[in-house]
Amino acid sequence: MKRLALIAGILLLFATEILRVYFIMPFPGSQHANTIGLAWFIDRNRIVLRIIGLLLVLVPLYGYLVRGKTWSRVLLTAVILFYGVVFYYFNYRFEADKMFYQPRTVSLTGVANNKVPGERLVIGLVVDGEARAYPIQLIGYHHQVRDTIGHTPVMITYCTVCRTGRVYSPLVDGRPETFRLVGMDHFNAMFEDATTGSWWQQATGVAIAGPLKGSHLTELPSRQSSLDQWIAEYPDSRIFQADTVFNKRYDDLTGYDRGTIKGGLERRDSSSWGAKSWVVGVTAGNATKAYDWNLLVQRQVIQDSVSGYPILLAVSGDSVNFRAWDRRVEGQSLAFIPVKVQAGPLLLKDVTSGSTWDFTGNCVDGPMKGRRLQPLQAYQEFWHSWSWFHPGTEKYSYFDHHENP
Repeated sequence: MKRLALIAGILLLFATEILRVYFIMPFPGSQHANTIGLAWFIDRNRIVLRIIGLLLVLVPLYGYLVRGKTWSRVLLTAVILFYGVVFYYFNYRFEADKMFYQPRTVSLTGVANNKVPGERLVIGLVVDGEARAYPIQLIGYHHQVRDTIGHTPVMITYCTVCRTGRVYSPLVDGRPETFRLVGMDHFNAMFEDATTGSWWQQATGVAIAGPLKGSHLTELPSRQSSLDQWIAEYPDSRIFQADTVFNKRYDDLTGYDRGTIKGGLERRDSSSWGAKSWVVGVTAGNATKAYDWNLLVQRQVIQDSVSGYPILLAVSGDSVNFRAWDRRVEGQSLAFIPVKVQAGPLLLKDVTSGSTWDFTGNCVDGPMKGRRLQPLQAYQEFWHSWSWFHPGTEKYSYFDHHENP
C-alpha cells in the first residue's frame, strides 16, 4: 500500500508540473488536442495537487530513505533531484511569460525621429483621428503592447506562429484589465487576465477557459501595412520604437515580415494552401473566406461576393501592401480592374462608371470623384490559423467563381 501511495504521489507531482505547461506550449503533439480545459484546471489547482502529491509521498518516502536498501535510497534520491529540476524548468524557464517579456518602456515617436525602417510591416490603427503604427518585428516578440490613444486604452497583439495581428480594447465588463502571455492554444498565443485568471485566445479575443469563458474582447479596426505606405497615408502617425533591452530578441525575427525566417513554427510555405501558406482572410456577414496570397499577388485585383457582400481585394505593386473594400457605392456594385502605371502606388478603374480610384479607396477621377469605398477588415495570416479559428471558411478559387461581379 505504501509503495502504491509513493508511486501515485510521485506521478501526481510530475504530472502537475509537466502537463500544466505541456498542454499550453508548443511541445511535440501538445497543440493538436483540445486540452485547454484540463490545462486550466491543473494550473488553477496546482498548489492543491502538489499538497496531495506530497502527502502521498512523505510517509513512505521517509521509510524507504531511512530503512530501505541502498539501491532504493539512491533511486529515490535521484527521483527527488529530478523532480527539483522539472519543477525549476517548468515553472521558471518553460512558461511563456518567462521567455517573452513586455517592453520596459513604451516609446512612440513622430516620423522625424523614427528609427524603424520604412519597409518594415506594421499593424496600424486610427483612434479618434490619431494614427499609430506598431512594427510586427517588435510586437511579434512581445506578443502584446499596451498603449493609450487619446483617452482610449488599446492592446496591440501579435502571434508570429499564426501570423495574426489583432487590436483589442483591454476593457472587461467596462473595467481596464491587465493580461499576461500564458501559453498557446492550437499554436495561437493565449493571454490570462489578472482579475479572474481566465484564458483568452489572441486570434479571436474569446475567453476559452476560466470564469469568463465565452466572453469576447472588443476588437478595434486595424490594418497590416508597410511603414512607408502607412506614413504616406498618415504622415502625422506616431510609430512604436524598439526597447533596446530586447534588440537580440528582435533580431531573431529578422526575415519574418517577408516570410524568409528559418524557424519551423514561423517560416512561410511558399506554395498555396499549405499549413504555413499565406492567405488573406475576410469576414462578411456571418461568412468567412480565405484568398490565396500567391493568386492575389499574381492577379493584383480579386473581386468576389461573400455572404452577399460584394468585396474587392487588391495588392499593390510592391507585393506587400493589400486592401479590402466593400465595392458597393450608393447601392451599386462596381467592377474593377487594375490600372498599369509606370511608378507609384496601384490605381484601380471601375469599368462600371470609368472612374479611377487610388489605393486608399478614394475615387480620384471620373464621374464618381470624391466617393470612397468602405474598407473591410482583412488579415494576412497562415492558412492553418485561419482555417482552425474560422471553421467552415470558404476557399476562394478563380476557376469556381470567374470573378463574376
